[in-house]
Formats: sequence, structure tokens, C-alpha cells
Amino acid sequence: MKLLASLLMAFAVAATAVPSLAAGESAAKAPKPDLAKGEASFAVCVACHAADGNSAIAANPVLAQQHPEYLVKQLQEFKSGKRNDPVMKGMAAMLSDDDMRNVSWWLASKKAKNGFSKDKELVALGEKIYRGGIQDRNIAACAGCHSPNGAGIPSQYPRLGGQHADYTVKQITDFRDGKRGNNTIMTQEVSKMNDREIKAVADYIAGLR
Repeated sequence: MKLLASLLMAFAVAATAVPSLAAGESAAKAPKPDLAKGEASFAVCVACHAADGNSAIAANPVLAQQHPEYLVKQLQEFKSGKRNDPVMKGMAAMLSDDDMRNVSWWLASKKAKNGFSKDKELVALGEKIYRGGIQDRNIAACAGCHSPNGAGIPSQYPRLGGQHADYTVKQITDFRDGKRGNNTIMTQEVSKMNDREIKAVADYIAGLR
């Protein structure tokens, strides 16, 4: 029952974040993304995220095949400072709304490469948490929002499958410790996780496909 209550609370918070009809109508009038311009704009991102969005640097996220709406939101929040990262704030500051949309839809068109779990002992714990949560601490299953295979839910929850474990560990830890505050659901859900549990979930996610 505690887990159910946690899930219901998560969905209730999510519901408040759903764009209004007017916002949806406005988005519908936005120019169609220009993938060629998106590729050109992405040229300055290649050093950190690779030419096709499949970063080879464990500290930098894989962006290929990510939901474009999620990427646009993150870029906007880097630019506004709602998501704090000095490097990304500087990069996002140079992008217009059209640039963000073009880059994001171009990245979504790129195929993400498969990742791999590394720690057999931890991955079993990670799977348990990802699929079933931690009921005695009211921590909901990650799969409820990010789907069993890590594909996420377009425009709502990001794709996680295959993401670098090091990057995922940092993001979950930052949510837990209050260093990243741009998602209330994540902050609530991971607030009671310890370092070993976070590492286990991240390692499991790296092998999802």
C-alpha cells in the first residue's frame, strides 16, 4: 500500500506539470524542426557528446534517441539556471528556442548504442529497485515512469536505457542531495536512497535495452 501511495503521489505531481491546452496549441504552431540546422548547431557539442550523440565519456550523457521534448526542456532550464551546470548554461545561452528544437529533434533521430552493466552483484539489487522500488521507504519503482526497458515516456519521462552509469549516479545523487532541483518527483523518490542503491540502479540502467 505504501508503494501504491507513492506512485499515486508521483502521478499527481506529474499531472500538475502537464501543459495546458493553450500551451499545446502554441506548440502546435511552432515551426517544424529543421534537422539539418540541428546537426549544424550540434557541431559545438561534439567534443563532449560525440558526433552522433553517443558520448564515449562516462561523465557526459548519451543524448542520441532521447525524447526531443525532454531535451528542449533541459536546454531551456540550463539557459534559465533552473538546472545548474556552468558549462551547459554557457552552451544553452547561445541557443534560441528554434535552435533547441532543431538540435533536440536531430538527436532524437540518432540511434543510441547499447550500454552494458558491469557489476553482477550490484545489478541484481539495481533490477530489484528499478522494477519494484523499495517499499519500506516508499520509493516507487523506476519502471513506473521510465518503462521496464528504460525507454521512458515521450514528452514526460526521459529515456534511460543504456545511459552511462557514472552519469546516472551523479544525477540521482544530485537530486537526492538537493543539487539538482528541476524535477520534484525525482527529488522525492530518491531522497531516501543510499549510495550503494544509487550505484546499483545506475549499473542496471546501463544494461537496459
